Amino acid sequence: MQHRQGMNLLEIGPGAGALTKYLVEWEDIAYKAIEIDKEKVEYLYKTFPGLKDKIILQDILKANAPFNTMFNIIGNFPYNISSQILFKILEWEPQVEEVIGMFQKEVAQRIAAPPGSKTYGILSVLIQAFFKVEYLFDVHEKCFTPPPKVKSGIIRMVNAKNPFGINNREKFSLLVKTAFNQRRKTLRNALKSILPTAALADPIMSKRAEQLSVADFVALHKQYYF
Repeated sequence: MQHRQGMNLLEIGPGAGALTKYLVEWEDIAYKAIEIDKEKVEYLYKTFPGLKDKIILQDILKANAPFNTMFNIIGNFPYNISSQILFKILEWEPQVEEVIGMFQKEVAQRIAAPPGSKTYGILSVLIQAFFKVEYLFDVHEKCFTPPPKVKSGIIRMVNAKNPFGINNREKFSLLVKTAFNQRRKTLRNALKSILPTAALADPIMSKRAEQLSVADFVALHKQYYF
């Protein structure tokens, strides 16, 4: 993430400040953080007095957008709720310029996965429909103290400004989730509960969800489920 004067930056889950200590050096930005642990917030205020009133003590999954205008997101995201955090970011997407985050490696790979791969799924399609995703690098577990039992990965997501022109995000999301919830079945069987009968005759319905690109899902949504 490029440091730009005047940028709005949200750090998710600063914890004990491993990343925060570098961000506080950017004195020419508007910085905020969201942290659910009260003790950690008190520690951060004590360690970095300049953060006073810049930390929101709240569950990220229940939070409103922290800025009224465009902002960027950075964080070592809590692994146990990282997928839910991504869905929250999708809610905020019209205001989010760029995201750089550390995830459990499997989740990071899933976000960046191409069609046809075993890890390609709901998150892959929904995130890639709105963001350009780049898997940057692995982070070995020995980089942490104590070392976790899983490897980590860093991804970068840049807002692509709704390149597919998706207007009904809720319906698009439901279509994708329904298709992948029975990923071993053909789309004809997986989607029969939500699509009109005429749609089930489309040749694409003989494919499985992981065989469709993001553009394929958008076309399906716009033609039959909008």
